[in-house]
Amino acid sequence: MSTWIIWLIVAVVLGTAEVLTTTLAFGLVGLAALLAAGAGFFGGNAGIQFGVFVLASALGLGVARPFALRHIRQPPLLRSGTAALIGRPAVIEARLKRFGLAIRPGVDFALTNPQEDPRYRRYVDLYVEAAGRKGVTPDAARTAMRTNATVIATSMMRAGDADAAICGVEGGYMSHLRHIRDVIGYAPGVGDFAALSLIITGKGNFFLADTQVRCDPSAEEIAEMAVLAAAHVRRFGLEPKIALVSHSNFGSVDSPSSRKMQRATAMLWDMKVDFEVDGEMHADCALDPVQCFRAYPHSRLKGQANVLIFPNLDAANIAYEAIRVLADALPVGPILIGAARPAHVLTPSVTARGIVNMTAVAVAEAQACAV
Repeated sequence: MSTWIIWLIVAVVLGTAEVLTTTLAFGLVGLAALLAAGAGFFGGNAGIQFGVFVLASALGLGVARPFALRHIRQPPLLRSGTAALIGRPAVIEARLKRFGLAIRPGVDFALTNPQEDPRYRRYVDLYVEAAGRKGVTPDAARTAMRTNATVIATSMMRAGDADAAICGVEGGYMSHLRHIRDVIGYAPGVGDFAALSLIITGKGNFFLADTQVRCDPSAEEIAEMAVLAAAHVRRFGLEPKIALVSHSNFGSVDSPSSRKMQRATAMLWDMKVDFEVDGEMHADCALDPVQCFRAYPHSRLKGQANVLIFPNLDAANIAYEAIRVLADALPVGPILIGAARPAHVLTPSVTARGIVNMTAVAVAEAQACAV
């Protein structure tokens, strides 16, 4: 796979239909195809680009949250898929009218009405089956299936009615994550989720983890996080070069945190992973090969790292937010890694453009899972 996801993000940022045209060959039109059909403002690929952006704008302005992506095996348009918004029809119609959006439910996107859906009982049964031993009673399941869009979206995925879900525009991150954990669960062999955040800067594209989930991961969890991150980075068409960063630089400081990162590095080497990884090291050594060579000429990391794994949540989240603001970087994510199926929890500060970017990520994952 090429770097089409990053090119899509650039295309949306710049509004460049020609760049987006290249990405269509890789199948992202799955989200846009039905939207573009009813947009009516542009023709051809420009209309598809407009359709994607309009949906994201509608979501960013609060039309409906979350939405699920449904892959269509025998589609009418470009062998793609469609988007399914979850929300009350009257609210969606009112907001579409308020913001002057041309898209219409049932024409440009599917609409799941939580107040009246023929799949309601089926979804309730699936939710109880998945979360019944986690404190969810049948009564609670029935209520949630009418009121909680994240529970509905994840139940749609469990039922096979959706291939990916994006939620989190409203509410707390951990609350949405709990529903994903209860209904979708972990990928085989994974102990917990982690959040991988991408920042696109003038100096390159960099992934940081864990920016949202694990407060103080163990050495084993750090190693697991690195393996999961590497798999996702490759979906962007990039070869992962992973640095386990620390306040210690190749043993310069002996502390519990530095020893943890040293153990995680040794575990990854013992696993004989198929990507470059080294640590523990300072962030400047990870990002500057010359500085790294001066500090330790025998590092296994050759060239600049594009993935930084931090020793705890505080360090990762603070670094991510600081870089994003100071470098005026384009953020993508957080990308949830470790789930059994593609589901991502956004944050309330996400923009319409950010939703578009995460849609690209979710579609890529869904396609990879279908292979």
